Parts: sequence; structure tokens; C-alpha cells
Amino acid sequence: MVHLKTGAAAALAVMLTTSAAFAQTRTLNYYADFDPAPLAAFEAMIADFEAANPDVDVVLNNFDHEGYKTAIRNFLTTDAPDLANWYAGNRMAPFVNAGQFQDVSDVWEANGLSDSLASAKASMTIDGKQWGVPYTYYQWGIYYNKDAYAAAGVEVPTTWAGFVENCPKFQAAGIDCLTTGTSALWPAAGIFDYLNMRTNGYEFHMELTAGKIAWTDDRVKATFAEWAKIQPYITANHAAIDWQDAAALMVQGKAANYVMGNFAVATFKEGGMTNDNLGFMVFPEITPGLPRAEEAPTDTIHIPAGAKNVDDAKLFLAFVASADAQTKLNAALGQLPTNKNSTVGDDPFIAAGFESLSSAYALAQFFDRDAPAEMAKAGMEGFQEFMVKPERLDAILERLEKTRAKAY
Repeated sequence: MVHLKTGAAAALAVMLTTSAAFAQTRTLNYYADFDPAPLAAFEAMIADFEAANPDVDVVLNNFDHEGYKTAIRNFLTTDAPDLANWYAGNRMAPFVNAGQFQDVSDVWEANGLSDSLASAKASMTIDGKQWGVPYTYYQWGIYYNKDAYAAAGVEVPTTWAGFVENCPKFQAAGIDCLTTGTSALWPAAGIFDYLNMRTNGYEFHMELTAGKIAWTDDRVKATFAEWAKIQPYITANHAAIDWQDAAALMVQGKAANYVMGNFAVATFKEGGMTNDNLGFMVFPEITPGLPRAEEAPTDTIHIPAGAKNVDDAKLFLAFVASADAQTKLNAALGQLPTNKNSTVGDDPFIAAGFESLSSAYALAQFFDRDAPAEMAKAGMEGFQEFMVKPERLDAILERLEKTRAKAY
């Protein structure tokens, strides 16, 4: 039976639970931060796990998102649960480096996860070991308006050079080649991440966001040189509008392309677009031969170092990582399973994302997850400034380099 506790009372309830109350079963304490819809999906998955393992009782303690960010830093060092939600990539690195997450490479090995979760493996790996399992992600890429392409008389590009060549043609037709709304900063980070991974590769991007590469490095400048090719053709007032405002421009045919996550599909369709005129493409190759990495924010589950029921926690991780569990869970979440052997519904954008991510070389987590907070904020401010005033690039990069010296 799933026991759900919420808020600050959750931790207290776990401490007050006596062993006698669960004499017939083994307890698995799980701390998470689900919104209502994901919570219902996870309760159903936990019920399936308990049906398959009737001697294990999962106690799910659910916190609000902001409270959880603070709580995890406390409970990992004081009274750790057996399972804890977090994120992949550099976001999990501080807990791994502090010895607060357990190495679960044996779970990956025993369940063939290096194959079935291949695209997510790099983002779960530090020092050659895996430190948790991913259970859901969603794709980013380029969404586009097919009617805008027709109005400008251009073809959907298959290369970055083709994308750039289309931009003056869109401009001549009175259409923004690329739209975005950066009043909240983060949409600009999606553009940067893709340009940097396509110009310099996944490993370079991860080292940059980890503070190991200078922002004044010529390879970083090469990324901005590619950005400069399309900068004149991006929605001019992007810094004053939010991402939904930019989505409206694409819905109206005033913009052709949008670098965005799959969550925006609902907004496009609410505005009147359909599967007939809304398209999706992976961000095209820039440097020939670089393995294709994708932007895919990934939610994960970990076993804290202080977990008391490690054996059952590993059993739970294996269950969550399975193709069947991820198929059912992500159908309820409306997102993508990380297991490539899972199945997805017939929504064309979910299907396209599943193919894109399942076949990717590696996955980035998004700039503000991969970089620490101070660096992420400064970086996104710099990206927005470059898009408005590209002539300030050298000053922007010098400022980001000073931030790097402090932030790490």
C-alpha cells in the first residue's frame, strides 16, 4: 500500500513510524517533489511495484518543489530516506562529490541499462560510475510553422547552412526566421546549448558548464560566431516578451522557427496550430562528424548514502528503469520514457522526440541545470544581451569569465 505524506510533516512522520507498525513488511522511504499530475502517475507506478513485491511497503513523502531544494541538502546529511528524486548531469555532481549519493552501477550492470538507457548514461555517469536512474525526460529541438515556410517559398533545411540561408528569405517575406521570448532569460539558453553542442560537442559543453573552460576560449567564440549568423533574423523585441508571446508569433505565421521544449506543443495547438502545419526537426549539424547530443532535462531517482534499505531501493530502481514501467508512467506524465525499449503513443511530436532522444549520443540537462546558479544567471543574461547587442560580445565574455572565477 502506498503511504503518502506531504510537506514538513513528512519527515517527522517517518521518524515517528515504529518498526512494529510494519512488522510484516519491509519499508522503503521515498522523498520526492511531485506536482499533482505526476504524483498520481507515480502513486500508480508504486502500486504496481508493491503488487510485484508484496513484502515491500513504499512510504512516499512528497514536498513542494522549492521546499525540496532546501530539504534535500538537510535530509541527505541527517536522516536520509532510501530513495530521493533529483536531476541528472552536473545537478547531481555536488551530491556525488560529497559522498551523499550511492554508486548504483551494479543496478545498471544487472539490468542491461547501459544498453536500454544508453542515451542517458553519460548524464548519469561520474568517474565511470552510475549514480541513479532516469525515469522521464522531454525533448528540445526546432518547432516550425509549415505555412510560414510555404509563404516564404523555402524548404525545411537539413543542415545548419541551409537554415542560415533561409533566414534572409523569411525576412523578405516579412517573417522572423527564428522567434523566442527572453524576458525570463531561459529560452536564450536553449539556443546557446544547441549551438555550443553542435559547434564544439557534448564533452566541451559539459566542461564549459562545469567551469573547466574559459568563456574567452576561441571555441566559445566560435559558438557565438554561428549565433551571429542568425541574430539579425530573430524576433527584434524578444527581450521584452515571454516565451508564450513568441509562440503566438509562430502560431500567427509571423515567425517560422522556435527552439523550444516539447511542452510548448500544447501552447501551439491551443493557439490553433494542428499536426498539419506544426513541424519538428532536430537542431541541425554544424561541425561535421560531431556525435549528436540533445537537450533533454531528465528527472532521476537516487539512493542516498545514508539509506537504510539499500537492497529494496535497488530493486525499486530496476523496476522504474524497466521498459514496461516507463511506458506506463510516461503515458500518464505526457513525457518520454528514457528506456529505448519502451513504447509511446501516436502523437507525432512525442514519437519524434522519442526517436531523437533514444538515438542520441548523450543528453544535456539545460544550461541552468548544468551550470551552478550564479553562472547560469550570468550566462543567460549574457546570451540575451548578445542577441540584442552582438557587438558587445568581447565584453560579455570577459564578464562571464569573471563570474566563472567566482562561481566554481
